[in-house]
Amino acid sequence: MTEAVFERVQLGVRMEKRLVKVLKALAEKGDMSFAELLEDIVLHALEAECTFSSDDLPAIQDFKRLYGMTYGTHEHYAHPNEGAGL
Repeated sequence: MTEAVFERVQLGVRMEKRLVKVLKALAEKGDMSFAELLEDIVLHALEAECTFSSDDLPAIQDFKRLYGMTYGTHEHYAHPNEGAGL
């Protein structure tokens, strides 16, 4: 089996501010960069797996509460975007 070669590129994305704060806190908790966390989440999602364990869920809820992230998956799509570019 050959070793995979990864070429990473810079990516500009817009995300909801409170969500970014929660993700940054999770990255710090896991001793990884924000980019590493996003890559991990996406790779797991593409394999229909969850990145986070049941041990992570209380911390996620704490971070959401701390940063005022009161919405979830379905509420996110119900609100119009603020600004252009999405």
